[in-house]
Amino acid sequence: MAKSIQEWWPELLDLGILDDNVRNVGPYEEAFDYAEEFQKHDLEEVKSDIEDVMTDSQDWWPADYGHYGPLFIRMAWHSAGTYRTADGRAGAAGGLQRLPPESSWPDNVNLDKARRLLQPVKQKYGPTLSWGDLIVLAGNVALESMGFETFGFAGGREDEFKSNEAVTWGPEEDWETTSPERFEDGKVGNLKDPLANTVMGLIYVNPEGPYGEPDVEGSAANIREEFSRMAMNDEETVALIAGGHTFGKVHGADDPDENVGPEPEDAPIDLQGLGWENEFGEGKGPDAITSGIEGPWNDSPIQWDMAYIDNLLNHDWTSVKGPGGAWQWEPVGDIEEAPEPHGDDTEEPMMLTTDVALKHDDDFRAVLERFQENPDEFQEAFAKAWYKLIHRDMGPPERLLGPEVPEETFVWQDPLPDADYEFIGDAEAEELTDAVLDTDLTVSQLAKTAWASASTYRDSDKRGGANGARIRLEPQRSWEVNEPEGLETVLETLEGVQAEFNSSRDDDVRVSLADLIVLGGNAAVEQAAAEAGYDVDVPFEPGRTDATAEQTDEESFEHLEPKADAFRNYLGEGDWDDLYESLEERMVDKAELLNLSVPELTVLVGGMRALGATYQDTDRGVLTEQPGALTNDFFQNVLTMDYEWEAVDEDERLFEGYDRDTGELEWEATRFDLVFGSNARLRATADVYGADDGEEKFVEDFVDAWTKVMQNDRFDLE
Repeated sequence: MAKSIQEWWPELLDLGILDDNVRNVGPYEEAFDYAEEFQKHDLEEVKSDIEDVMTDSQDWWPADYGHYGPLFIRMAWHSAGTYRTADGRAGAAGGLQRLPPESSWPDNVNLDKARRLLQPVKQKYGPTLSWGDLIVLAGNVALESMGFETFGFAGGREDEFKSNEAVTWGPEEDWETTSPERFEDGKVGNLKDPLANTVMGLIYVNPEGPYGEPDVEGSAANIREEFSRMAMNDEETVALIAGGHTFGKVHGADDPDENVGPEPEDAPIDLQGLGWENEFGEGKGPDAITSGIEGPWNDSPIQWDMAYIDNLLNHDWTSVKGPGGAWQWEPVGDIEEAPEPHGDDTEEPMMLTTDVALKHDDDFRAVLERFQENPDEFQEAFAKAWYKLIHRDMGPPERLLGPEVPEETFVWQDPLPDADYEFIGDAEAEELTDAVLDTDLTVSQLAKTAWASASTYRDSDKRGGANGARIRLEPQRSWEVNEPEGLETVLETLEGVQAEFNSSRDDDVRVSLADLIVLGGNAAVEQAAAEAGYDVDVPFEPGRTDATAEQTDEESFEHLEPKADAFRNYLGEGDWDDLYESLEERMVDKAELLNLSVPELTVLVGGMRALGATYQDTDRGVLTEQPGALTNDFFQNVLTMDYEWEAVDEDERLFEGYDRDTGELEWEATRFDLVFGSNARLRATADVYGADDGEEKFVEDFVDAWTKVMQNDRFDLE
């Protein structure tokens, strides 16, 4: 097979993940409005259709206990459970479980059958019910059909039709392996960012225990780290595991290595997208092989009750090798047996190492014991934790659709207050712009503050952004990249403008600090454009409100802090232990999270340099004699052969540019700057903006890209 460009030059900066931000790779027209179409459904009818499938066992894949509910719970869990807080990527949005690599993960064995069972429902509703929503809703319906009261359901997950190549799953080259490079210290624990799973191809931890050994202490440590990386505390972690394992069983009738065929993406064409063909016995029903571990957790596998917690706490357990050759745990002494899923006999319950680990960890056990004494508390905790699990990647409450969206909102949803005032109009915006420009704040200060506020946005999980003005709250106001002392000066000045404006009104019109920060950044861009000889109006849409500290999950917002920022030329400390190998990769990763294209990335970096909006106001990358004017000097000076560049540090992060004729030092720059001259694709884009007649286009495109970043989180405008 012919090599790709990336295979010929593995170190080449891959910009491909930005292309998906500007092209529609799916079959739907741009005018198709999924949210509008989803809202037309009778959700009860959809749920009824799912339940009909769930209780109609098929010969080609028989249901355990005559009910597919446990299988559908696992499917929904494994779809949503890939979410991680470090970069907000993965999760149920997009229905990515039906695409590689998730479709063929070892941890998702036989979930291809679960999705195929739902094919009639998907076929009935077509594009108006996405796979992302259907998979999650099926999990909720499964719980409800087995006696559990869920907390709610929200639709709105639009399907992807291409694998998300922006997600880094780990450094390993083989499935179900764990490389030392996955961890900061080379050992189990301390996963490198942005990872949240300890084993390649598994959702969380190895159910047998770390490295496939029944180590309960190590397993508990892994569980705590992994679930914390998907924003779950100890109570939520225990509730999710105990609630999920109340239902169903695991499958390991025999050794999977000897009996199970290739995953869907490597399976023969005649299997039509199904994989893991099983040669043991009939290959299904009692002969099914999934994890390689065999048995139910309790005697009532399709009923919500306390049986899992009672079994775990009331019995002693010992580790054994099961029929599938995997480590599992059997009870010591007598225990209530469970019905066989496909026969009239009974079988003994089992536990996973990850289950027994909960019992042997003091903090996890305390939660289990509390739940055992208070079943209603367990029910509520699992309901809320499950709701969080399946909705964590959907962003703020206003994006949630359907009649089952709960009235209650949670701090993890980054709620915003409703405005009890009228928003400013064009006249007031012009008045405030003049007031901001009359202060002592510079173009650089205004632009950096607006950027710092808006650029926290992550399109992966719709978190961050300017709405809420959380830049004035912890932790953002103390982030090094935001230059806390300088930021304090800007915020105090803008708060003064805000107070004077609001107190002077004799009507209900008020301005939020969130709106004023963006308006100030827009004013800076307009003034810089005027300095370069261009009259531009930067679009402004009022409507932002100011969040409170109580509405802000300070701990989870820490994950939004940039370790480096190409746009402000902030290099950070440079000793991070994560999976990004270069500053340039960090730049592309951040651009993808901001939903930017290659031209938008290019024009924003060049524009921020022209504005002089650099970290600590350094001259690094400000390749112009007139900073504060929106010229295309940055591109012209990066592209020209007038200068020779030399690295000034061993890591080649900083460079000096010398005039080839005189030998004099003219400029300082970073890798964030010079990559626009060294990378062929970025240089091709920079050529357009650096042309003698390219400045006007540069200004226009910068305004468009700037506005996009300022409005990324304005879901009320969609």
